[in-house]
Amino acid sequence: MENQEYSVGLDIGTTKIVAIVGRRNAHGKIEILGVGKAKSLGVHKGIVNNISQTINSIKAAVAEAQSSAGVPIHKVTVGIAGKHIRSLQHSDYIMRENPDRFITDDDIEALKDQVKKLVMLPGEEIIHVLPQEYKVDSEGEIQEPVGMHGKRLEANFHVVVGQMGSIRNIARCVREAGLEMEALTLEPLASSEAVLTKEEKEAGVAIVDIGGGTTDIAIFKDNIIRHTCVIPYGGGIITEDIKEGCSIIEKHAEQLKVKFGSAVPELEKDSTFVTIPGLHGRPDKEISLKTLAQIINARVEEILEMVNTELKAYGAFEQKKKLIAGIVLTGGGSNLKHLRQLANYTTGFDSRIGFANEYIANDKNQYLKGPEFATSIGLLMESLKIRDKKTVAVEEELEIQVEAKVEQKEQQAIASSESQTSVNQTIEEEFKAPVTTSRPSKPTFGQSLMEKVKKFFEEVE
Repeated sequence: MENQEYSVGLDIGTTKIVAIVGRRNAHGKIEILGVGKAKSLGVHKGIVNNISQTINSIKAAVAEAQSSAGVPIHKVTVGIAGKHIRSLQHSDYIMRENPDRFITDDDIEALKDQVKKLVMLPGEEIIHVLPQEYKVDSEGEIQEPVGMHGKRLEANFHVVVGQMGSIRNIARCVREAGLEMEALTLEPLASSEAVLTKEEKEAGVAIVDIGGGTTDIAIFKDNIIRHTCVIPYGGGIITEDIKEGCSIIEKHAEQLKVKFGSAVPELEKDSTFVTIPGLHGRPDKEISLKTLAQIINARVEEILEMVNTELKAYGAFEQKKKLIAGIVLTGGGSNLKHLRQLANYTTGFDSRIGFANEYIANDKNQYLKGPEFATSIGLLMESLKIRDKKTVAVEEELEIQVEAKVEQKEQQAIASSESQTSVNQTIEEEFKAPVTTSRPSKPTFGQSLMEKVKKFFEEVE
């Protein structure tokens, strides 16, 4: 199988690292070739804090993905998150040299490149420059300016910025794991690719990706990205609270959260208990599920209040900016029981759980259905998009080269034809004999030679 046929998404998370290999089938759906998963040991709240451990975790996940897919992995599209991520709005424009020619993708890229030269705070770097809407001369609110005519091309941009050190650390881990980083994508944008529909993005929706170390938010309205942010709290801090509140080890706290945890204490009975095995000969410990739910509820409410603050910062409660499609909860943390009901109550928006396998063709055992795979599947989709663009660019380049060669051949053929006509005329002039009309005479030597030459060229043609 050639490398061009498949793509790889690599999600470097706080609790796990996932590598997914896939390709697009004949119907446009994604066919998963292999999945690799490893425990993430060197990442804290979305930021790499131990290079060697992160490299080993990446190698383990990629090795498993290679083994299950049966293909070598060289290039990966990687996700980035962390509390250092921030976003800003920016407007910029370019004056086109030739307004008679229509606007092309090259003009848009030139405008994006100009935005990328923005001066950031010390140690910061631009990750994404996302156009929101364009303005051509005096005409505004344009979604797609390609093909239009105009002198001044202007756009509003959503610019995503991150700490240079964190970006370099991710790049180094990927490189030293023996891989090439094809692209770096903001994780909430990747998750939105995997779980949101076009209708939701148009109506207005907020995706809330609750991971192990961070909660990532992306807000869409009118099919345009409007706001992104990363909250430095996730499922890991809930586990930490259970561990402290119940005086148990982290492993047991995580199991309690996953198997028996609930976000709404009122829905749990006082009389229901779960038994935790004691440490090294110590007696077993009984924990009330209502008490467990109260511990979880306190932290989840805090996270949802932070989400609410971001929604207010965007203006989601204003009539024009209202999120008609509400909230889509995804990520491993969204598996928590009764989380959707609590989100509805806390934010006032209708919410649903976003499953990641909507675009997957061969997930018959529902393994990838879990919302914890949303980011990695979104990164795979982003990688496939990049491949598709490159394929189209190569095909267009080949088409241009073929057209140029055909044109060159045609010109050569015309030149050759003109040259041959010129040779015929020269021969005729050199060997032309005086013609007498009085009586037919025997052809002269020159006339005979001219007839032979003409006959020769006729045979050649």
